[in-house]
Amino acid sequence: MNALPPYAPRQLVAERLPFIFPDGTPNRTYCVRELAASAVFTAIYIGAVEGLDRYLGPVHVYRMTDEQSLKSAATDRVAYAENILKKNANIPGKTWYADNTREPIRDETLRDGLVAIGAVVRREDLPTTSGLPRYALKADFARLFDPLLQGDAFEKAVAHFLTNHLSKSALARVSIMLAGAAGSAAGVLVTFPNGETRQLAPGRSSIISQAVIQIFARRYLEKPVVLWLSESGNRIVIRDDRIATAIGLKIEADKNLPDLILADLGPAEPLIVFVEVVATDGAITPRRREAILAITDAAGFKRAQIAFLTAYQDRESAGFKKTVAQLAWDSFAWFVSEPESIIIMRDGGASHARLAALSGGT
Repeated sequence: MNALPPYAPRQLVAERLPFIFPDGTPNRTYCVRELAASAVFTAIYIGAVEGLDRYLGPVHVYRMTDEQSLKSAATDRVAYAENILKKNANIPGKTWYADNTREPIRDETLRDGLVAIGAVVRREDLPTTSGLPRYALKADFARLFDPLLQGDAFEKAVAHFLTNHLSKSALARVSIMLAGAAGSAAGVLVTFPNGETRQLAPGRSSIISQAVIQIFARRYLEKPVVLWLSESGNRIVIRDDRIATAIGLKIEADKNLPDLILADLGPAEPLIVFVEVVATDGAITPRRREAILAITDAAGFKRAQIAFLTAYQDRESAGFKKTVAQLAWDSFAWFVSEPESIIIMRDGGASHARLAALSGGT
């Protein structure tokens, strides 16, 4: 019988998961919530770890009890792993979850969460209809929950695991999110397309604005300029009336103006991009879009010259989840953590020649 991994209380597992899977991790919610902590704890408890020839099934998780989970002796742990698979298993205490939690454990926590991220392996030699346990923690992942692993040694082990098991795109997304979190403690320095710099107030909105100007504008616009930038509290950071006047756009402080206005001076007819930065709320909604179009219509701009963008930190962010249902058709959504991709909210009845050009022809 292979040795079991060190016993780790469920509370310790719950505390470490958010550190192991920081903001930006794909399907992070599935990987850090209580159900994930319960699944990881139970896998360690029964020794369902890569290389030990033991496997976890959802039944091990939802039929675990507080009383059983505190029995840390190897004999108790092995007995639970084996007995729970029997029809008349007698486990002391109240089960953690109802039997119908099988699907969320299997489909969300395991398949779409921990398996997808590279923390759990799945037996592929079993028929899909088999009721036998098929999941095991990756050995590097299981080691992260050794109670004796602390401080710098723990952080290095986490970094090693992420580097070796997350995909390149997932690692890039996590790195961008971590860099944003680190920069939010101080002011955020923004470099504009013309080389000028401004210091923005600390906060997530400033980090998103910085990315829109330094990454989005340079990637998606041919010759970008910033016409308008404001912060919360209506503090105007930059207002370029000279260029705005030259292209025929009169900018006046108005409740309908967004956080950012970009212009692309590359095309013969300039493209004006109205940008809302969303840390918690404030997307380009149909009402905001129509209010802005009223301003640009009055100024004589063709609607093909106008584009709308809502910028977020990440697809997992609370701001995106709160406002995605409010996004206006004929607008875009863009994420700091995935700068090479863009969402097009396309209305089939509208002309999208300039919108397609903005998105690189996709």
